[in-house]
Amino acid sequence: MSGEMISVLYIIGLFALLYFLLIRPQQVRQKKHMEMIKSLKVNDPVITVGGIYGVIVKLKEDTVILKVAENVKIEFLKTAIAQVRRNENT
Repeated sequence: MSGEMISVLYIIGLFALLYFLLIRPQQVRQKKHMEMIKSLKVNDPVITVGGIYGVIVKLKEDTVILKVAENVKIEFLKTAIAQVRRNENT
């Protein structure tokens, strides 16, 4: 093989490595996050990306209303929900 061919293969290999180490894992995480958002329901205890703990009291098209304390409700974008807490003790 010529030097040019080796250089081209090296560059292609580098791009493949970057794809599988950086891009693909992010796509998988994003897909899981979107599935979690679609599965949200009223009374789910959640944590926002800002670290606010709350319970969903109402779902809208793009937002959720969380009860974060007695008589305190805050509206967030659904994408701001980081995770659903399955166990109240955590």
